[in-house]
Amino acid sequence: MRLYVLALFCLQLPAIPTQAQWDLQDSHTTANLRGIVNVGGGVAWASGTNGTVLRTEDGGYLWQICTTPAGAEHLDFRGIQAFDANTSIVMSTGKGDLSRLYKTTDGCHSWKLIFKNPDKDGFWDAVQFADEKIGWLLGDPTHGQFQVWETNNGGKTWIREAKSKALAADPKTSGAFAASNSSLTVSTSPEFGSGGVGGPNVYAIDQVTVCLDDCNEPPRDHWRKIKVPIAGGSESAGIFSLASGSVSFRLAVGGDYTKPDESTATAAFSADGGEHWTAAQTPPHGYRSAVAYEPSTKTWITVGPNGTDISADDGRNWRPLHPNAALHETPDADRNWNALSLPYAVGPQGRIGKLRNDALKP
Repeated sequence: MRLYVLALFCLQLPAIPTQAQWDLQDSHTTANLRGIVNVGGGVAWASGTNGTVLRTEDGGYLWQICTTPAGAEHLDFRGIQAFDANTSIVMSTGKGDLSRLYKTTDGCHSWKLIFKNPDKDGFWDAVQFADEKIGWLLGDPTHGQFQVWETNNGGKTWIREAKSKALAADPKTSGAFAASNSSLTVSTSPEFGSGGVGGPNVYAIDQVTVCLDDCNEPPRDHWRKIKVPIAGGSESAGIFSLASGSVSFRLAVGGDYTKPDESTATAAFSADGGEHWTAAQTPPHGYRSAVAYEPSTKTWITVGPNGTDISADDGRNWRPLHPNAALHETPDADRNWNALSLPYAVGPQGRIGKLRNDALKP
């Protein structure tokens, strides 16, 4: 959603390593970071404003500033996906062809432009890959519906989702949020969350039997739209992040980004694959832009401008993860975060943190 502007985050933040629940790391940049992906084995990639892409191969001890793609010096890279230390795809957001995808296969020494938004009024919000070949791309409504694209060859070509009644939306009242590259998730099948005056909804693919032989029934729309009890009703409110804890469990967070301290209806969960949603009994203590699951401790974690919250009961109740003075934590160790890919979080002014191994232990 192009209306997402965070003047709230125009502040100077230190980039000095410190012992905290989030160990702050030196990113060597002051870019506003919104994209982060942990590949594993010490490899992670991050992205942000002014064509910024970062890469680490040693768990964040050293973050490398990548070569900026040609012509991307003023682009806002809000989404990034990576597959190893050499291969990554980064997504910029902006009106029309300012929404682009670039790919590197040589550790970000060089980049190739692989796709531009063909809709002059379009705006991309998120890109997610299930594996190195299959990926999905989400854009705000144009041509009367949300735009969803799919690739099965690593981004070489993209196919637009067919006309769908369930995806129908008015760009004046509905959109997705390009806040953390997590309004779209593809852990089981593509699902995305929306917001705006049209209200918070989750859009997901129906798991239906496809007729391969002689069919007497007309083609069936395989998308469905589900209302979610997250704060909505304005262009600045809705679902900002979706995540899956299992095949059947979903969790959504959000709120109103213009009211970062408002905690009403900032999280909801579904235990039946997204068919029905329930609002958190004790919600996170403010608007939240990203959520993730930490399976080893069975803990959910969500972040935003005013802090971090965790849940040990699948999103029913949340509690703040406050800084601990005994650990010499900085007063802002829990806040000013945009996006998550555990154990990493990123935020404004080049802010990168790595969650300590013992931060989520009971």
